[in-house]
Amino acid sequence: MAQAISAFLMFEGTAEVAMKLYISLFPGSEIKRIDRYGPGEAGAEGTVRVAEFSLGGYRLMCIDSPAKHAFTFTPSISLFVDCADEAEQTRAFEQLSQGGSVLMPLDNYGFSRRFVWLNDRFGVSWQLNLP
Repeated sequence: MAQAISAFLMFEGTAEVAMKLYISLFPGSEIKRIDRYGPGEAGAEGTVRVAEFSLGGYRLMCIDSPAKHAFTFTPSISLFVDCADEAEQTRAFEQLSQGGSVLMPLDNYGFSRRFVWLNDRFGVSWQLNLP
């Protein structure tokens, strides 16, 4: 049996909003399934117990954790995207950087003619590359 390996993102109440933003930015992306917390369960009713989505065909999973943690996302793990063209990269950069922070501004860094690294408003780190 082949293993399925996925990135797994843990949010605290914003998983669905984040997924909807992410799938709106890249072609071939969709929410595959969402299981929600029901009344009286550990998480807030209606939030994401577990969800699966794809970005450009790459499978990811996420949750809204009912437990508060002393940690969050870190740029040492990021989603690296080879964008199809400059328009896709610019759109993704503009949307993902709103309320976030830019770690490496959009520029030519020698290894890429157009590259940007940022943390979005949810804390997820993205490297957007134009090969």
